[in-house]
Amino acid sequence: MPGQICASCRHDNPADSRFCGECGSRLGAGPSCPGCGTPYAAGQRFCNECGRSLTAQPAPASYTPPHLAQKILTSRSAMVGERKQVTVLFTDIKGFTRLAQEVGIEELHRIMDDFFALALQSVSRYEGTINQYAGDGIMALFGAPIAHEDHASRACFAALHLAEALDRYARDLRRDKGLSFTVRMGVNSGEVVVGAIGDDLRLDYTAAGNTVILARRMEELADPGSIFVTSETAALVEGYVGLDDLGHFNIRDVPRPVHAYKLSAGGDVRTKLQRARARGFSRFVGREAEVEDLESALERAVEGSGQVVGVVGEPGVGKSRLCYEVVQRARARGLKIIEAQAIPHGKAVPFAPVLELLRGYFGIADLDDPVAARQKIAGSLLLLGERFREVLPLVFDFLGVPDPNLPAPHAPGEVRHRQLSGVLGQLVRARSDRGPAVVLLEDVHWLDPGSETFIEQLVDAVPGTRTLLLVNFRPDLYSAPWLRHQVQLRPLGPEAIVQMLIDRLGNDPSLDGLPEHIQVRSGGNPFFAEELVQALVDSEALVGSWGSYKLVAPVDHTALPATVQAVLSARIDRLEERERWVLRAASVIGRKFSESVLRNICDLDDHELASSLDILRRAEFVHERGPGDFSFRHRLTQEVAYRSQLTEPRARLHAAAARTIEDLEPDRLDELAALLAYHWTEAGEPALAARWQTRAAAWAGVNDPEASLRHWWAAREQMSAIPEGQERDRLALDSCVGILNSGSRLGVSVEQSAQLLEEGRLLAERLGDTRSLAQLLLVYARARGQAGAVEEALEHSLAAATLAEQTGLRGLRMAAAVNLSIWHWQMGRLDESVQAADSALVRVPSDLRIGSEHLGSSPYIWQVMQRGRVLPWLGRFAEAERELDRAVGLATEHEEMEILCWAH
Repeated sequence: MPGQICASCRHDNPADSRFCGECGSRLGAGPSCPGCGTPYAAGQRFCNECGRSLTAQPAPASYTPPHLAQKILTSRSAMVGERKQVTVLFTDIKGFTRLAQEVGIEELHRIMDDFFALALQSVSRYEGTINQYAGDGIMALFGAPIAHEDHASRACFAALHLAEALDRYARDLRRDKGLSFTVRMGVNSGEVVVGAIGDDLRLDYTAAGNTVILARRMEELADPGSIFVTSETAALVEGYVGLDDLGHFNIRDVPRPVHAYKLSAGGDVRTKLQRARARGFSRFVGREAEVEDLESALERAVEGSGQVVGVVGEPGVGKSRLCYEVVQRARARGLKIIEAQAIPHGKAVPFAPVLELLRGYFGIADLDDPVAARQKIAGSLLLLGERFREVLPLVFDFLGVPDPNLPAPHAPGEVRHRQLSGVLGQLVRARSDRGPAVVLLEDVHWLDPGSETFIEQLVDAVPGTRTLLLVNFRPDLYSAPWLRHQVQLRPLGPEAIVQMLIDRLGNDPSLDGLPEHIQVRSGGNPFFAEELVQALVDSEALVGSWGSYKLVAPVDHTALPATVQAVLSARIDRLEERERWVLRAASVIGRKFSESVLRNICDLDDHELASSLDILRRAEFVHERGPGDFSFRHRLTQEVAYRSQLTEPRARLHAAAARTIEDLEPDRLDELAALLAYHWTEAGEPALAARWQTRAAAWAGVNDPEASLRHWWAAREQMSAIPEGQERDRLALDSCVGILNSGSRLGVSVEQSAQLLEEGRLLAERLGDTRSLAQLLLVYARARGQAGAVEEALEHSLAAATLAEQTGLRGLRMAAAVNLSIWHWQMGRLDESVQAADSALVRVPSDLRIGSEHLGSSPYIWQVMQRGRVLPWLGRFAEAERELDRAVGLATEHEEMEILCWAH
């Protein structure tokens, strides 16, 4: 016999259950209010709980619900579009054409109206949005425009809830009208572009991209009455729901086989902590002070001074894990433990955590029938005192096991809540006489308003008892004015997070530097660090098993895990529109940004920008490093804010940032050239990007030849997008000289050097640039000479010297003379070497730094040093010593470090 699926938490219960064994919700209660989830009787017009109309259904004239339309119209992101991680749900009535032929137009309209109403109820229950109504189905989004970090779970719960409702509806149609009615569904998760389409007269909010297409294909693939999901969704909801592996399918318009699963109820995981425990906990490190604080509070509670303690921190920082460790220690001591969890969609499932608390208090098990449950409730209450007898009917009814012989008295909802919350407070005080207890309530930021009233009564009852009430929550979502004792959790320190990662990864030599890399990227957030490791495992960059992994692929461009992106996206989306805009603009500037640059690209006045930055600082998105100088607290937040923007508007921000930096920092442009090259690259301006790359390469010079070489190659990459012409030729020629110059020290291959020489020679001749051709020959000669081809180096140096004489540039002539002196010396031609040195030193330039930026150190100082190196071979030792001393003095004065190394 099939079990009963709880509409609140999707737990699979025995067929004869009256209430859910996981969350305590009543089972089989029929339809529920789309606003608050309260069950209602057939024919009822308004909800008893929230007063919402139960008969009026919104007409699907527009895909965007009215309550979102104004938000979208005033949202910059929605109007221009943005990238989001979402889950898409498609439904389709199987055999719709046949059904339309079997019934009249009016009857078909009524059936479809019922179908759309049920779909809207299920989707709205989990805070999704139906953004398309078709003649025979719907498309729904979860995660946009309302952001949710658990969008995949919500979509699956909504699909299961809808499937259950449609199954009942189909049975009624079959019984009453002999009609066959089945629906199939498809679900997929991934990145989409979402935004408004249309104008004020016709405004739709929709999603586009391959994620949407694949969700539609899953629905087309699904069997009637089934829900098929992709592996992307399955990875996000594994454990929360049941998944039957269907294998791989070839699907039209999709290039690779798609791994599909059939969705069902019966998941045994409700929280991230439970999921992490199923995978295997990482080592618990770095929380010694916090554990000591909570243990101290527990001791005070055990001694009769009841404590209420809140563990507060950002998502993923380890609140639940800390509470778990402390509770486990209390359980080992034999203390009574009562636990409950608020769920993300809890506002649509009233009282779920309170019901869970009470069921835990009374010890009601999943398989207990109503009679057994009532016996446990009555036994526990009457053992505490006869005064509880009169509230038994009320408690029975609240827990979904009403006694037909002892019905609860009728009373308004507000009165019932007050009575029940009073009972909860009395239970805590009475229970204290029987021994100490720990009550753990997790994620109170998800509490529904009704449960919040109960919890406040619970808090009031704790003082003077032997109870530790331990709660945890996120400070950006919830504040607890009743909380006096908070344990603030910060990200783990570098040593702790690396220790945790080494324990998980192992010590294979291939992992050197990986824990530190993950520590920096995760910002010390344990959950983010674990998910980054899992992403490497999923991508097969890491192979092996727990504690013995090997790294077999680069990790520089590891994709951001969807789980982490969903958490951070939801947090960003809860900001007001202006703050979201400021945060995203800041993410374009970089991890560190100045208020002055941000002001210019945000188009906000001083007061507006200062206010937004203050809000972002207090919400711990950014940190003020100094006056007007900020940085993102977490590099992953910057990544998510940056990735959420579409390419075109983001490119405009990059261009604005580049222009602003150029205007504000005219004296630091060489130092900032690499940053400006990056901005112009992302702005889609290859000519400007290549120009700044060459400037960055020249600035790096001999001080950082590796960086210089990277910038030269980056400049060449940009050139491919520049139209043919003189500017492209000039940049290409400069890059040939620059790569040969930097590469001569780092080892550019012979073939590559020859190609660069030939390309540069043709470009110089086309441009009529004798100076650059001489430079090209000189750096090529250096490359060949350092490779051991001294005769070839001398040949090209002689050609360069001839061209240098034609230019009349003293610095270039001197550089050519340096090369000639060196290669003559290398070939044992000492007289020629000294002659070349003397010929250059006759004309001492007034500026030691005359010469080409591509040639590195001052040619004059090189020549003095070279002369001092050659003279000893001719027996002129005293003269040689004076020249070398002079070279060292000049190199020291002008900070020519490479010459100093050679001279010494």
